[in-house]
Amino acid sequence: MSAHYAIELELMGRSSGPVAGVDEVGRGPLAGPVCVAAVILDPDNLPMGADDSKKLSAIRREALHDEICARALAISIVLAPAAEIDLVNIRRATLNAMARAVRCLSVAPRFVLVDGCDLPDLPCPGRALINGDATSLSIAAASIVAKVTRDRLMARLDLVHPGYGFSRHSGYATEIHRAALQKIGPCREHRRSYAPVRMLIEAEPI
Repeated sequence: MSAHYAIELELMGRSSGPVAGVDEVGRGPLAGPVCVAAVILDPDNLPMGADDSKKLSAIRREALHDEICARALAISIVLAPAAEIDLVNIRRATLNAMARAVRCLSVAPRFVLVDGCDLPDLPCPGRALINGDATSLSIAAASIVAKVTRDRLMARLDLVHPGYGFSRHSGYATEIHRAALQKIGPCREHRRSYAPVRMLIEAEPI
């Protein structure tokens, strides 16, 4: 059994029920949604080798994503689109998506572990863990599911909005992305409240 599951085992002993891990991917990009995943792992059928998604290769993430989806007791995925991020700000949009993801789980958790320093509005007790994807197997699993889901979505958006290279950088502020923004301007997937996009819009002639 993975050492990363020790927190969950302790909490399951206290709460006499399932523990969910929650993580997000996509707070920093200039385009695309924030993707939040909530995962309840089966303590008798844990995925092997799950870790912080940023530490894994794309091939390993894809394999673990499929393994987690096959073994988990419940998985929920929620997107907070660019329009929501612009409306309420990135922090609030992320917390709202986390709350929705927990409530959408097909199995109600008795405790929730969230990566980061903020807790969303939860229907049960929870704990925020800084670098939680490195210490909690459930959060690591949520991190992988969210990362793979968002990367796949951005690859599809690259077909809908060609020219930005979304499949290459997933909407992050790379040189290629910034150059495309300067050349063709933002599309509806861009976050207009983010400074590089906002400055381009403000600089457009009236």
